[in-house]
Amino acid sequence: MGYAQLVIGPAGSGKSTYCSSLYQHCETVGRSIHIVNLDPAAENFDYPVAMDIRELISLEDVMEELGLGPNGGLLYCMEHLEDNLDDWLTEELYNYLDDDYLVFDCPGQIELFSHVPVLRNFVEHLKSKNFNVCVVYLLDSQFITDVTKFISGCMASLSAMIQLELPHVNLLSKIDLVTNKREIEKFLNPESRVLLSELNQCMAPQFAKLNKSLSELVDEYSMVSFIPLDLRKKSSIRYVLGQIDNCIQFGEDADVKVKDFDPEDGDE
Repeated sequence: MGYAQLVIGPAGSGKSTYCSSLYQHCETVGRSIHIVNLDPAAENFDYPVAMDIRELISLEDVMEELGLGPNGGLLYCMEHLEDNLDDWLTEELYNYLDDDYLVFDCPGQIELFSHVPVLRNFVEHLKSKNFNVCVVYLLDSQFITDVTKFISGCMASLSAMIQLELPHVNLLSKIDLVTNKREIEKFLNPESRVLLSELNQCMAPQFAKLNKSLSELVDEYSMVSFIPLDLRKKSSIRYVLGQIDNCIQFGEDADVKVKDFDPEDGDE
């Protein structure tokens, strides 16, 4: 059985930086992971690329040959990937063993994980190849400056959860850049009453019923929660990786290995 993280989130949320830091952490602790680039527009990487969608198709070529813009071109590239799951992706996956750990660095277009079926079909293909997959959704913590933006981020994450139907770990990235961390802490374990009060204060009265439903959705169902990620701290990366490993049951099927040793004199 293989294991995989699907790293998604809005553009600029720190997905590639997360992948790079995760690779460096695993290399330090002697753990093997492979980073896969699924962004046809990517150019520079701070990690070794194990698989690269640009070997199949690149955004630059699509824009030049078809006259598409950046967004339309990227969607075309991802649909081309979808059409080649049985060929290109299957062939690439043959290079990895059953217990390999892959991390897919995805592009940031929100359409890909909200309503376009490309990533959903991509995930289904991975699962058919006996991969346990977990979504890692990154949201820039600097975006969470007030309750309305927090609710917006929650709804975007929830949309991805519904679309992909996978175990989900939500991360607040760039915590080290936040100047007032107390403003962030109140959103890590939000209370319905507090959310509703703040929503009603900053929105028009006609949204009162909607505010109540949204705050209850976040609080009562506990479907969306965020883990702060500070890439400067090894403990933060270690904790996040532990949560993800637990979601995909990494290591649970591994055989217990006992180191052989020769008994010392006097122990016989």
